Amino acid sequence: MKIAIGADEAGFTLKECIKAFLQDQQADVTDFGLMDGTQAIDYPDVGFAVAEEIAKGKFERGILICGTGIGMTITADKVPGIRAALCHDTYSAERAVRSNNAQVLTMGARVIGSELAKHIVRAWLDATFDQGNSARKVQKIMDGERRHHATDGYQPETNSCSLPQNQKG
Repeated sequence: MKIAIGADEAGFTLKECIKAFLQDQQADVTDFGLMDGTQAIDYPDVGFAVAEEIAKGKFERGILICGTGIGMTITADKVPGIRAALCHDTYSAERAVRSNNAQVLTMGARVIGSELAKHIVRAWLDATFDQGNSARKVQKIMDGERRHHATDGYQPETNSCSLPQNQKG
C-alpha cells in the first residue's frame, strides 16, 4: 500500500515513529513532513500537500499528525474528494474506514502516545469499507461536496478569523 505521511514540528517525533512502524510492515511510505525536528512548518502546508496527492490518486491513504490532530483534519477535509478522520482510539480508526471510507487518518501527538498510535494505525490499515448503507451515505457526502464546490460565485469572507464586533476586547 502506498501511504503518504506528514507532520508539523509538534507531530514530528510521532510521525517518525509511525513511519518506522509502517516501513517495518513493508508499506511504501513517502514523507511530506519535516525531515528534521528542529525546523518549523505550518500544518496546512503539510496537510494540503498530502491530501492533494491522495485526491490525485498517487497514494491510497495518508496519515497526518500535528499537536492535536484537529488542524490537520480540517485542512485535509478542505480538499475535494478527501475524507479525513481524527482518531485517538482503535474503534474510531476502524469505523473511519468501514463506515466513512476515510483515506486520511489524523492524530494528535500531544494527545496520544506512540504505542497507542501504532495500534490505531494498524486498525485503520486493516479495515475495509463496508459498502451497503455506508456506500450510500458516503455518496451523499461526495454529492454534497460537489454541490458546495460548484462554481457559484461564492467568495469566502477574507477576514474570517476576526471576532464579531460584540466579542472583541
